[in-house]
Amino acid sequence: MGEGLRVTEPRVLMVDDEKKVADAYALRLKDVAEVTVAYGGEEALDTVEADDPPDVVLLDRHMPGLSGDEVLDRLREQEIRTRIIMVTAVDPDLGILEMPFDDYLSKPVDREDLHTAVDQQCQVLAYDLLGEYFQFAATRGVAAAELGNGDTHDRLDEIETELDGLESRVRGLLPEAADLLDAFGEIDRQGY
Repeated sequence: MGEGLRVTEPRVLMVDDEKKVADAYALRLKDVAEVTVAYGGEEALDTVEADDPPDVVLLDRHMPGLSGDEVLDRLREQEIRTRIIMVTAVDPDLGILEMPFDDYLSKPVDREDLHTAVDQQCQVLAYDLLGEYFQFAATRGVAAAELGNGDTHDRLDEIETELDGLESRVRGLLPEAADLLDAFGEIDRQGY
């Protein structure tokens, strides 16, 4: 996967109430991403898991029932780590100034632009997650040195779990992740 994209394994959720439209956009991404399709707002929210969210959500604004705007707000309330691109035929107005989306594409969107937008948002997400990984790793290193060999601490165990999840997700998104993680690990933070 990831052919034609800089990221290697993006996971995308396509949300549109028009089945043909949703399926067409999913087809445009089929060869470069793992795509899940939801045909409405409620289905989209049911699909997103906080502990394993998609990397990018492509979200139509105008849907019956739960609108894309409402889905956007609910996803942001969950504070999940995902990037949200509005992909819609709704003409933007000044109301978008207060909307917490990451990108806005007006339909129709061609394959190349769709790939580029997904790739850009995945890169932003990857570097954001990498920064968080570095912060947790530095904290873990200092705390582990303070505790000494064989000692444990509940918060340190939580940090280890967070690090595992972050590392896995960054490696899936960023081809050069291994080099960046190795370089970070080679820095002597103990002063020895």
